[in-house]
Amino acid sequence: MNRRVRGFTLVELVLTIVLSTIVVSFMAMFISGPVASYNDQSRRAELVDLAENSLRRIARDIRRALPNSVRLNLSGSTVALELLSTIDGARYRDRPPPGNPSKRLQFASPDDAFNSIGNFHNISKPFSSNAHFVSIYNVGVPGANAYDLADVITPPGTQIDIDTDAVPGEDNVRISPPFKFAYASPGQRLFLVDGPVTYLCDNAAGTLTRYSGYAITSDQTDRNSDSELLAAGADATLIADKINTCSMAYAPGTAQRAGLVSVALAVTDSGETVSLLHQVHVDNVP
Repeated sequence: MNRRVRGFTLVELVLTIVLSTIVVSFMAMFISGPVASYNDQSRRAELVDLAENSLRRIARDIRRALPNSVRLNLSGSTVALELLSTIDGARYRDRPPPGNPSKRLQFASPDDAFNSIGNFHNISKPFSSNAHFVSIYNVGVPGANAYDLADVITPPGTQIDIDTDAVPGEDNVRISPPFKFAYASPGQRLFLVDGPVTYLCDNAAGTLTRYSGYAITSDQTDRNSDSELLAAGADATLIADKINTCSMAYAPGTAQRAGLVSVALAVTDSGETVSLLHQVHVDNVP
């Protein structure tokens, strides 16, 4: 029995390949545009998120800073922003309640116990620590500079205990050894400080890093690099990479006007750059 076997000729195969190539090319032209746009949009969103989250993190710490403790230092391509971070605050009692003068904070001599008017809200009580500091009336000048660890802030290692007092709406603060604060605050403001924080923006390395957990020092010039901060015992947290440029400025303000920190970040990826500017008001009323 004769059978006719028929297949593709070479010409038909070539035509099929050519036509398929044309169809695929047209499909690629229509699809590649939206895909590229989606990738570009995703990259821009990631860059915006990176810059925005970094600026918000800096702003959060600045708003918690001890009044007049924000300071800036520029060393080469590195910008260092340092502050003393507070975890809570209240108003101390400057007048004794009837029949109990020990509840008042004394400024004429070292005092070891006094009451706050209003409660501490951000700490769990009873609170006990020798790694924190109590600061009153830091104005950031010689003789009233918390970075000097004297006069307006308790020395390192001071035992601080805070508990709810029997008087409603007041807490009892105990300090050991007793300490004499140099100046009274016009607003009777008291701050509980947990230590310094530095944001190091290295334009050469393209990184923004947060450092904490190191000792307070009066001289900021020896805290201007990653190696110096790590040698001081700091814990480092990378906040952002892909930094193209980073600049910071600080205007301390006056008694009538709040201070202002301006931070400008530009982050770059795949040849595309996103720049953001963030300004944070600083409450410097001590």
